Amino acid sequence: MTPATGPTTVTATGPTTVTATGPTTVTAPAATAVTTPLVPPVPIVLAGARGHGRWHVENIRRLQDKGLVQLAGICELTPLTEEEFGGELPAQSPDFGALLDSTGAQVAVICTPIPTHTDLALAAAKRGVHLLLEKPPAPSYAEFRRMADGVAAAGVVCQIGFQSLGSHAVPAVRELIEKGAIGTLTGVGGAGAWARDEAYYRRAPWAGKRRLNGVDVIDGALTNPLAHAVATALALNDTARAEDVVRIETELVRANDIESDDTSCVRVTTVQGRPVTVAVTLCAEHPGEPYVLVHGTEGRITYWYKQDRVLLQRAGHGPEEFEYGSTDLLENLVAHLTDGAELLVEPDATGAFMKVVEAIREAPDPAQLPTDAWHLLTAENRRVVPGIDALVTAAADTLALYSELGASWAPPKEVST
Repeated sequence: MTPATGPTTVTATGPTTVTATGPTTVTAPAATAVTTPLVPPVPIVLAGARGHGRWHVENIRRLQDKGLVQLAGICELTPLTEEEFGGELPAQSPDFGALLDSTGAQVAVICTPIPTHTDLALAAAKRGVHLLLEKPPAPSYAEFRRMADGVAAAGVVCQIGFQSLGSHAVPAVRELIEKGAIGTLTGVGGAGAWARDEAYYRRAPWAGKRRLNGVDVIDGALTNPLAHAVATALALNDTARAEDVVRIETELVRANDIESDDTSCVRVTTVQGRPVTVAVTLCAEHPGEPYVLVHGTEGRITYWYKQDRVLLQRAGHGPEEFEYGSTDLLENLVAHLTDGAELLVEPDATGAFMKVVEAIREAPDPAQLPTDAWHLLTAENRRVVPGIDALVTAAADTLALYSELGASWAPPKEVST
């Protein structure tokens, strides 16, 4: 997609339309650091305050109470009411660029549908506004590069919203690996067995879509709801950047009446020769906490990333369990801009994840599972794939794909290099 040269209209959370006025091509010289620290409270504009955006509203309020930020504006086509917002409202506008200009915002939080991310990010970048950009950062690798390169050229800072990478468990697990606690690292698995009902896929026009109105969306299980499992597994394998990826194998299927995958697995061959295999479903029999499993020659480490909980199992020792805190990514971004703290999730640190997104985008549309491979759980109005929980677990344990584990419905794997 070529950069826009005029007003850009994009669809935000639900039926919201957000307009980024002016060209989104960024040609400013590159900059790698904040030269003038910002002074708190840092004014923030939030694009997309409904749906998951409600979480950002509460998080911004938390930081506002600490004197770190000020919510200067909300970008939504349909304005929020005070009752919906839960208090006195800041400035509101459907025009993202105009809102940034009128509020003097120094940071923008973008929590809008996936296809809108690049244009909104560049609209902010050309105004010198720093970014927290929700995951996944883009629906294709080309759009990701357009965003990341444009942001870098503008000299603004961008944090990608993979909150699991803000957990203090991540450096702790890396330290265990480096110290040889589980011997030599041999690979990393990821497992996510979640449930989503029929209403989940009707919550917005883009939900469950691979494309909408000719534009890539790629809202599948691996790329959106369980994207953290993929990004975290790659990070713990020390293969977070695009150049770390050699080969990607995907198997994508769907039980629900959608375009994208709801049951899928991916195996990434890395430059170190260690595989990363992640298996997920939104059609679990018994939904549980997703996790990443680090394999070594003398043990393994399980990281439940939503709980910041780690289990170390190794030869000659009893199991050891640890719990950690987590650094909020918006708070980290503000600390980076005001005090020079290290940024936790820069765009290039998600390059390998975006290669996975690209492989899924280029793969054939997910195959519909045969009717005897799933059933409707009427009480919860959701579809269940019998045996999928065990397959997800086995894939993380063995680093194998569904087809290699004997799933009769698994399609031929697609390979991307």
